[in-house]
Amino acid sequence: MRRSRFPSLLPSAALLALLLPAGAAFAEPDVRIVTSLKPIELLVHAVATPGMTVTTLVPSGASPHTYQMRPSERQDLARADRIFWVGPGMENFLNRILTGPDFTDRAVSLAPPGLLTAHGDEEHDDEGHEDHHDEHHDDHHGHDEHHHDEHHGDHHKEEGHEEAHHEQAEDPHAHDHGHGADPHLWLDPALALIMAGQIRDSLATLPGADKAALDANLARFRDTMKAKESQIRQQLQPARDIAIFTYHDAFGRFAEHYGLSIAGVLTPTPERSPGAQHLAKVQQQLAQAGQPCLLTEPQFSRQWWRNLTEEVNLRFSTWDPLASDIEADQDGYLEFQQSLADAVLKCLPEQAQ
Repeated sequence: MRRSRFPSLLPSAALLALLLPAGAAFAEPDVRIVTSLKPIELLVHAVATPGMTVTTLVPSGASPHTYQMRPSERQDLARADRIFWVGPGMENFLNRILTGPDFTDRAVSLAPPGLLTAHGDEEHDDEGHEDHHDEHHDDHHGHDEHHHDEHHGDHHKEEGHEEAHHEQAEDPHAHDHGHGADPHLWLDPALALIMAGQIRDSLATLPGADKAALDANLARFRDTMKAKESQIRQQLQPARDIAIFTYHDAFGRFAEHYGLSIAGVLTPTPERSPGAQHLAKVQQQLAQAGQPCLLTEPQFSRQWWRNLTEEVNLRFSTWDPLASDIEADQDGYLEFQQSLADAVLKCLPEQAQ
């Protein structure tokens, strides 16, 4: 009988099977999940089970309002078992591809029906508009280290930027930040719980899904989110009278949920410089506000607004609606909510630096 050239393989495999937990040695191949935005990834991690790998398209430092997808990321979508996004009206760069026939069975829009389509007539201030593709962050190679999927390395390797494939069916500036529905649904913890339930329901339909574990994870998320929400509500009580100004209209759902007041928005559309009429309105709002505080965003670092604030006693704080620096784990969404609350608390006179 011919002896194996690798006599140690079988004993090692047998030993590995004994050392691993029951069922782990014969685990199903990983389920590939792609999310559009980091906060959606956090919601997936809250309910996902072992063996599910989660990656995000829009990298740290980039904005979904201007993002243009690479061919390598298009391939990641093609390999995904599930794709979670907010839906048309938010990630415009995904509108055409995820609503097409190739992805309808795998792409899940988490926006409750009608919530992003109930737009009112937007008030356009075109005077002086400068149509800049600002903050596109072509240097969006800075994926945070929590994304372990191989496609994140493409942001470092693909110096050629394969720019021809934008996967965009419409103007990236078409994102509605004026009157109408606010598409930043994930900032509202009540809506986040609904979205987590949708994620659980979708993952439960995958072959071999551990429905009991998914249910347990969702129940845990609901309980811990309820406790975190109560804690944040108490923390934010002193901030209810702060005149909060934001760079663009993205903070409303969090503010409304916790009873905070948004006194003004610097620009109705984050990719464009506002017109003179809107700037005059904001200057008046700042002048009339008592101890105003401006929440800036790391995705938009333009300095044009400095002229608005030179003669105003204004405090500053930074909040990140895309959770760029939040650890992508089971409690990540709770940490994200706390980070938003902490940004508001820095507006308090005793907390201002």
